[in-house]
Amino acid sequence: MPEKINVCAYLRGSMDELLEKISRIRSEIDGFASAEKDVAEHFRIRFIGSSGAVKNLMGDMKSILPEKRKEAGLALNALKKYAEEKYTQLKESVSAAVEEKGHSIDLTLPGNELPVGTRHPISIVRNRIVSIFQRLGFTVAEGPEVEDDWHNFTALNLPENHPARDMQDTFYVNQDPAWMLRTHTSSVQVREMEKGYMPIRIVCPGRVFRNETISARAHCFFHQVEGLYIEEDVSFADLKQTLYFFVREMFGKDIGIRFRPSYFPFTEPSAEMDISCLICGGKGCNVCKYTGWVEILGCGMVHPNVLDNCGIDSKKYTGFAFGMGIERITMLKYQINDLRLFSENDVRFLAQFRNAI
Repeated sequence: MPEKINVCAYLRGSMDELLEKISRIRSEIDGFASAEKDVAEHFRIRFIGSSGAVKNLMGDMKSILPEKRKEAGLALNALKKYAEEKYTQLKESVSAAVEEKGHSIDLTLPGNELPVGTRHPISIVRNRIVSIFQRLGFTVAEGPEVEDDWHNFTALNLPENHPARDMQDTFYVNQDPAWMLRTHTSSVQVREMEKGYMPIRIVCPGRVFRNETISARAHCFFHQVEGLYIEEDVSFADLKQTLYFFVREMFGKDIGIRFRPSYFPFTEPSAEMDISCLICGGKGCNVCKYTGWVEILGCGMVHPNVLDNCGIDSKKYTGFAFGMGIERITMLKYQINDLRLFSENDVRFLAQFRNAI
């Protein structure tokens, strides 16, 4: 027959083992030393933390005789209190050492040089364009990037199924043709005309979106500045003189300028404006397609249908509008040959514009 276990003797032995463990842990606490940087925190984790040595001893209480559990509990509480006092002493000694040593860093040493940020070249040129037109009395107008069909197309003399809509590859919202990411900032002009306050003299800078293949010369999003001036007796001569002033302020007095007839559904007559290529000096290169000229903007007199759509009397008021891509102006001004650089956020590229004006 198997030998019977003497339960009482076993439980008395468990009490002796508990007291021996308590004694051993007290010795470890007294001799504690650590190479860790935060000595006090290392002590806390090892002895009084949720998985520490003192906490683990609490599980031994179930093997103690009932009449001995009070004694065991007092011994465990004494050990816990002793460990906590030791932890407090360690924290105080560390704090005293820091105060005696002073600051952990020498405040008299020169600081580390931090790289100075720069404005993005698109922002630099945008602000420059706006400031030039502000000197002519234009104010800034802005609008939403998610537009409805009326403001983006129909009010601008592009009714449904108009072939000119094919010129702009549109991002529709949830495949709903009634809502889209704006393809130009002309939608802001419509919103301003609908307010009915005359005269109107605004520039509309902003980001626009078109579903195009990304390349060195095109992107699915880019930035435009469009302008609008509506008042009585505004002529095409006013448009030309305004744009002559802008180009010479932006690129210099000696820049070559020419206008070419063109077509836009929201202006009539319409034109495109070219300047002499700044990269080759007008001699011909791959940027200007060896013509010596680069197109920078489209313009024209506001179509009477657009005025009527926006509630403006086209028999009383006339106006002109123009629009340009900020990326195109920036590429010419700083002789950048890849449009994708503007959206890659390469700090090596951006650092070149630290002193740009």
